[in-house]
Amino acid sequence: MKVEEYFSGPIKAWGLIQNRFGKVTRRFEIDMNGTWDGDTGTLDEHYEYSDGVKEHRVWTIKKVSENNYEGYADDLVNKAVGLTEESDVKWSYIMDVDVGKKTYSISFDDRMYLMNNGVVINRSYLKKFGFRVAELTIFMQKQS
Repeated sequence: MKVEEYFSGPIKAWGLIQNRFGKVTRRFEIDMNGTWDGDTGTLDEHYEYSDGVKEHRVWTIKKVSENNYEGYADDLVNKAVGLTEESDVKWSYIMDVDVGKKTYSISFDDRMYLMNNGVVINRSYLKKFGFRVAELTIFMQKQS
């Protein structure tokens, strides 16, 4: 999957977060819009959770070589490192995540799979101190 092609224009997404026991703890929708200028892209994400909470995140994505990308956002501890292989993308990064009144630095292992119908399935494994604390599943669909 070419990140700069899929994440260009409007995208609608639906997702859920499961705790380490598999229980769904949150559901959400995302409205995204991607724009690119050469090898640098901006992905503007607007989240709305089922409990009414809203979040906004802006990613800056840079293509550093044919199959390698870097990503930056305000709540990342380090840069995100992305690698594409055919129709899949793997991202690794550490993000500060607010849980209640505390903030935790969580490691994300993202796997994005482009399906034949243009839908992307994103599975993320979230870890703290090497232990899996949650899983995230997102379904993305480009809008016309």
